[in-house]
Amino acid sequence: MTKFTDLGLAEPLLKALAAEGYETPTPIQAQAIPPILQGRDLLGAAQTGTGKTAAFSLPMLHRLLGKPRQMPARAVRALILSPTRELAAQIEASIRTYGQFTTLRSTVIFGGVPVGKQIRALGDKVDILVATPGRLLDLVDQRAVSLREIEFLVLDEADQMLDLGFIHALRRIATLIPKERHTLLFSATMPKPIREIASAYLTDPVEVAVAPVATTAEKIDQRVIFTEAHDKPALLAKTLNVPELERAIVFTRTKHGADKVVRQLGASGIEAAAIHGNKSQSQRERALGAFRDGSLRILVATDIAARGIDVDGISHVVNFDLPNVSETYVHRIGRTARAGAAGIAIAFCTPEERGDLAAIEKLTKVAITPIGEVPYWDGRTPKKPPQNQRGGGRGQQQNGGGRGGPGRPQGQQGARPQGQQQARPQGQQPRGGKPGEGGQRSQPANGGPRQERHERPRHPERAPRPEQAAQRKDGVSAKEGLGGVAFLQQRTQQPRTNGARRRAR
Repeated sequence: MTKFTDLGLAEPLLKALAAEGYETPTPIQAQAIPPILQGRDLLGAAQTGTGKTAAFSLPMLHRLLGKPRQMPARAVRALILSPTRELAAQIEASIRTYGQFTTLRSTVIFGGVPVGKQIRALGDKVDILVATPGRLLDLVDQRAVSLREIEFLVLDEADQMLDLGFIHALRRIATLIPKERHTLLFSATMPKPIREIASAYLTDPVEVAVAPVATTAEKIDQRVIFTEAHDKPALLAKTLNVPELERAIVFTRTKHGADKVVRQLGASGIEAAAIHGNKSQSQRERALGAFRDGSLRILVATDIAARGIDVDGISHVVNFDLPNVSETYVHRIGRTARAGAAGIAIAFCTPEERGDLAAIEKLTKVAITPIGEVPYWDGRTPKKPPQNQRGGGRGQQQNGGGRGGPGRPQGQQGARPQGQQQARPQGQQPRGGKPGEGGQRSQPANGGPRQERHERPRHPERAPRPEQAAQRKDGVSAKEGLGGVAFLQQRTQQPRTNGARRRAR
């Protein structure tokens, strides 16, 4: 088995690795470090949590140590671009750890904090700069940093940078750095746009991959609960109350949605904190710190924070909203089952999100197992999702109903809701009504026979069943409660597979 001592790294780096207790490289590290040490450009594909930071940091530090240079003021030798503040801070902390026995210096810059302190840090001798694209260009425009001496360029989580709209910033940065440079690009997924970026930035790169593109970790137990949008809050509260939950991340699509989920959980007696782009940096750091040290068990996040969360012991990931981009699902659930541990990923899926679920299953080539259902689903994946249409005109609805409650099964007709006007006997005109009211057609003007609208016969067997009338208890259908939560509770009776110690509650 390959060890770090077999890779030819400089002695100060090996000393730092030994001090941290690292002996054996991960697969991505074992494959990526040798070609980078040889000076080759590299295109790396690996899931989050597989050790990509060390895969580029260690050989980069080694090569910088081997060629010391006297740098002009405010110039840096290596630039690492990250899509989020949390990930940038995490990368720079790792570089400090690996370079603790060297004279190389690093710093990090990102938005959301005062710029003065960052400008002062760049005034000192800095070899390695970790940055988010937006703040970097701000400081370039202020002439606080120069990119003309760049030797190393690293694009980390390149696919998320594209998702967040940084493509124009990346193109401008490429014009500010030397063409003769060493470029490394890492991405958890490898869609076509990433291939195009790679061809523009990299020269004859070595490609390494430790897992098939867009696959999810084998130790993640993926489940889906079919539900309605208005039932999600109550269902989430029940899901997060299972005894085996240690730490959980709940993902929403929007910043407003994340804050709303936190309020809803608080009303249910569950403490949670949100982390997203509208939070100040101090708020984000406090929430992430409390989540990391275990004083906070539930973190609600948007996708912008997904890849900056590197915390061990996350037992559950809940997709409160399914993502529009299938690859994002891979990143979200990659927060659990890290470092060989097992984890559970649960997705809530409404009728409107069926297309997103199908796209995720197609991308990952995994059929996600249902553990809950609404009345018109039998727990299997239908070829065509039921259409959730709100009726018009006369208030009649098809297959799913509107805001008041769950839809009826296809082809099933029940009694009209209370308060809706009942059909009148044929020949009876509503008192004081206008022609055409009361569910009947008006008398023709020519005095001919009146055309009555035939009322659909009422069959006793089509009346609402008692279990349907009772299934809205606590805002969650009976089948959802039994199907989703019972599964999670059953798991507490099984031997734990991740070896993690249950947290005292």
